[in-house]
Amino acid sequence: MEMLRFATAGSVDDGKSTLIGRLLLDSKQIFEDQLEAVEKTSREKGFDYTNLALLTDGLRSEREQGITIDVAYRYFATPKRKFIIADTPGHVQYTRNMVTGASTADLALVLIDARKGILEQSRRHAVIASLLRVSHLVLCVNKMDLVDWEEDVFNSICEEFSEFAAKLDIPDLTFIPISALNGDNVTTHSDHMPWYGGPTLLYHLEHLYIASDRNLIDPRFPVQYVIRPMSNEHHDYRGYAGQVSGGTFRPGDEVMVLPSGMTTTIAGIDSFDGPISEAVPPMSVTIRLTDNLDVSRGDMICRPRNASVATQDVDAMVCWFTERPLSERTTYGIKHTTNNARCQVRDLAYRLDINTLSRDESATELNMNEIGRVQLRVTAPLFVDEYRRNRMTGSFILIDEGTNETVGAGMIIGTDA
Repeated sequence: MEMLRFATAGSVDDGKSTLIGRLLLDSKQIFEDQLEAVEKTSREKGFDYTNLALLTDGLRSEREQGITIDVAYRYFATPKRKFIIADTPGHVQYTRNMVTGASTADLALVLIDARKGILEQSRRHAVIASLLRVSHLVLCVNKMDLVDWEEDVFNSICEEFSEFAAKLDIPDLTFIPISALNGDNVTTHSDHMPWYGGPTLLYHLEHLYIASDRNLIDPRFPVQYVIRPMSNEHHDYRGYAGQVSGGTFRPGDEVMVLPSGMTTTIAGIDSFDGPISEAVPPMSVTIRLTDNLDVSRGDMICRPRNASVATQDVDAMVCWFTERPLSERTTYGIKHTTNNARCQVRDLAYRLDINTLSRDESATELNMNEIGRVQLRVTAPLFVDEYRRNRMTGSFILIDEGTNETVGAGMIIGTDA
């Protein structure tokens, strides 16, 4: 069964957690004792309704403050599809958490409160979704019950957002008017909005075509681990384990190993369940090669005429995660696929204003939650693709070598190879 990963985003109090609670409840994913506990807590807090947001705000500090702080992952399934939801925070100071949640998403679901219209965070999250190459964006105009189900309110929000989204790279944009609290247009069509002829949110999520979003053109296999069993039975076995990051691999394919540039063919591909005839993203497999080459962790298996770029100079958009700012000439650890190296920030080209999309070229540092374009010099070659072509080989994280803390996430725009 196919899986869809989607991230919820939007401003504070627009109903993200309530919507997820409603999806879980209406798709019969909630146990009776969970629902009873939520109903009891709702009564204790003085609500005259079941506060479904309590199903997803898992941290005690989140429940006490009534806000979402960290990315909460929720799993559910219908007969049509499996889902992983990343419930991301709405507050400006948690922008980095939104980046984390959306980095692996197939779809971003941005909620807008029908009474407030498009806010700064709505734009911010649409820009981040665009930067992270999330191909599908659904704009849910929530709380339609509080604007008397008015079609004009919905249409004016759609019009304003479409105008803004035209500046971004969002291939697929869908608008759905909903009431998460009451369940209107979430899993069933609403009697209150006969003017809306589109799909319900769940129907859209179940039937969205995502197979073409994955890169099946450029074969990429970063080697994570060399498997050499020492038993007598398998003494001559040598395989390279990892996750397919792009393209299709089959036994008999001619491949090249970077950085050596040596070529060979694939002798076989093994999975947890035994030998397989082909491997595609995001499968985790072990590849066996015909020739006994020197291959180790961090190497890249690709095609001779379709190889990653080996480079020590990286041009990237970086979202900064920590209070200590990014500044030029600073050195960080960099982790790219299965490769670890060190890098120095050679240049901060500009800081991006997420609301206006303007570039501040006078910026000398990036503060927490800010996004900017940087040039990095890496101590050893990385085997990369542009992020717009491959999200797995086009992304990296920066690490503070003193604290081992992840301080930034990057998306590669280009290379100077």
